[in-house]
Amino acid sequence: MGWDAQPLVEAADERPLIERRAVVRDGFYELQARVVIERVARTAGIAQRWAVSPYRGCAHACLGCGARGGHRRLGLDAGRDFDSRVVVKPNVVARLRAELARWGGEPLAVGVSGDCYQPAEETYRLMPGVVTALAEAGVPATVYTRSPLVLRDAALLAECGVRVAVSIAFVDERIRRAVEPGAVGAQARLELVASLVEAGVDCRVLMGPVLPLLSDGSDQLAATVRRIGQAGVRSVEPVVLRLPAGTRSWFGAWLEQAHPGLVARYEELYGRDGLPSPAYEERILGQIAQLCRVYGMRCGPGEPEPRDPWFGQLALV
Repeated sequence: MGWDAQPLVEAADERPLIERRAVVRDGFYELQARVVIERVARTAGIAQRWAVSPYRGCAHACLGCGARGGHRRLGLDAGRDFDSRVVVKPNVVARLRAELARWGGEPLAVGVSGDCYQPAEETYRLMPGVVTALAEAGVPATVYTRSPLVLRDAALLAECGVRVAVSIAFVDERIRRAVEPGAVGAQARLELVASLVEAGVDCRVLMGPVLPLLSDGSDQLAATVRRIGQAGVRSVEPVVLRLPAGTRSWFGAWLEQAHPGLVARYEELYGRDGLPSPAYEERILGQIAQLCRVYGMRCGPGEPEPRDPWFGQLALV
């Protein structure tokens, strides 16, 4: 006679860590964050040392996104999981307010581990609360995005004095479709920049990542800087592609398939830390700086000025 018996030891849960801890809702992974102000990786290439990101992972699916490695800590891969399994921090505003109450006032970046105006923001609408919390604390902040959805909050961003940096690394649509398949094209982003400037938002362009041997030709750089200048911004922050762990493997797999002749050159250009050769980076940044002078724009990171706390418009009754 056969016997049915309950196993004495429960089978190990082999699901990824994020699936064991998060609530899955409408395809997003909701995870209550314990800390939301995080240190920016040295390889990021931006000016700020600290950042807050309502989302981890990004539907824009940019091959060179330096935040890809963070998904590995969640038990996910840095490739397609990063593009499709977006983690949402629904308590980000409450946690941010608590952390800002004892913050020293150092500038913050917003949207480093995933674009803060990607499609998930249409559902969760976390950014108005984030922007308001930063303004009320008087903390200088820069929102990094590729998305026209930021226009929804243009009035609030202008009133709060929160800077927006729109990423426009190149204006060649063939390159954009290959390496930024989920993001809108360069023309749409240039129009976005013009609209933000018109709305009174402190707006600049993050000209990055510049892709070695793909978007770094003199004519390509000149065309990009010229069109950025025509959009009405007065400041450009150039960044050469970084390839930290996670990003390097994903970008490298694409490069080997799409441009196998460049693989050896990339191996020469990039060290183990994922940073480009200093000589190469200095040359590219120098070219962009010279082009910016031609078109009357500042070139470099530049920090927003410290602000007094903002309390919004008081009701009269």
